[in-house]
Amino acid sequence: MRNNIYIEVMVGLFMAFGMAALLVLAFRVSEPVFLSSEDDTYNLTARFENIGGLKVRSPVKMGGVKIGQVADIQFDQERYEAVVTLRIYKQYNKLPVDTSASIFSAGLLGEQYISLEPGSAFEYLKDRGEISLTQSVLIIEQLLSQFLYNMADKK
Repeated sequence: MRNNIYIEVMVGLFMAFGMAALLVLAFRVSEPVFLSSEDDTYNLTARFENIGGLKVRSPVKMGGVKIGQVADIQFDQERYEAVVTLRIYKQYNKLPVDTSASIFSAGLLGEQYISLEPGSAFEYLKDRGEISLTQSVLIIEQLLSQFLYNMADKK
């Protein structure tokens, strides 16, 4: 009888520890919004012809370091472009006005992220500023179709 109670308590502790570990893992992966205040960030926008699989909350990186995340994605019906709002941490407030933004994939099947490349201007982007130099996502299907079309055209 005493042995059964000991086993049940140990199984219960093991289950509680497992649930706590899953909860911690979920918070670390999802980065909940309430952990970062909007007071600690500023917004920039960038326009892209094609954003591929970019999603809200995708990372914004510079030199491989996460400096923010995608806050919003809209479609401009007049210019036929995706308008991406970037939420950048205020500690990275010295981005030159000629900074460029590109969309990359983390690995072959990885998530997409925005990479910022600093320019050389002495003036810095301010809150609600716009990054005008952008490069859309590279779509493998388009490259492949262009290659096949060029091969067929040569014959």
